[in-house]
Amino acid sequence: MSPYLAEIIGTAFLIVLGDGVVAAVILSKSKGNLGGWMVITMGWAMAVFVGVYATAKHSGAHLNPAVTFAQALQGNFPWEKVPGYVAAQMGGAMLGALLVWLSYKQHFDETSDPNTKLGVFCTIPAIRNSKYNFLTEFIATLVFILAILFITGPASSLGSLDALPVAFVVLAIGLSLGGPTGYAINPARDLGPRLMHYLLPIPGKRDSDWSYAWIPILGPLTGAAAAAFLYKYLLQ
Repeated sequence: MSPYLAEIIGTAFLIVLGDGVVAAVILSKSKGNLGGWMVITMGWAMAVFVGVYATAKHSGAHLNPAVTFAQALQGNFPWEKVPGYVAAQMGGAMLGALLVWLSYKQHFDETSDPNTKLGVFCTIPAIRNSKYNFLTEFIATLVFILAILFITGPASSLGSLDALPVAFVVLAIGLSLGGPTGYAINPARDLGPRLMHYLLPIPGKRDSDWSYAWIPILGPLTGAAAAAFLYKYLLQ
């Protein structure tokens, strides 16, 4: 399997299972309706596990432009491959969001609240404040990338089983730092599904909240850059 195809497939796994658990919990008449934050965070953690485990040997299982960016800054990934990886991650995220919409089409139709429909696809802050929302995404991604760099370092690598501790990191971040913004920590995870929300014929939907969309892109990317710098120059 080519690494680009692996990134598409892995990111599609991530989104179809991650956005899928959100849909199950918040959309009307779903059997998982009102399952709560613990169900969502567990679902996202398992989504990461499946995506990473399935594709690690083919592409390194970045599945996230912030991971790709950090690895390139570390010198562990060639810059010329960054655009292709990011494009693959975006394509996989859009595919995953499409599959969630198809699976829950009837429930989108039964749900009246337009914010709930948008919330299946992308993050919406609990309290809207650009400065603090950006800071939350920065800190959460800083922690996420630093943890990945320690987990996947030469002295501690478990091979494909790195997927398990990475999933635990995502679970911990969701439970501890996910409350303010919904913890995007991945530009493709937010932007790809947000684009699908914009494109899909969802009845009664609102705008796709483009005024907020820069935060789950730049917050994770700057957090990843800070993590790469700290790890390379201070923590190794």
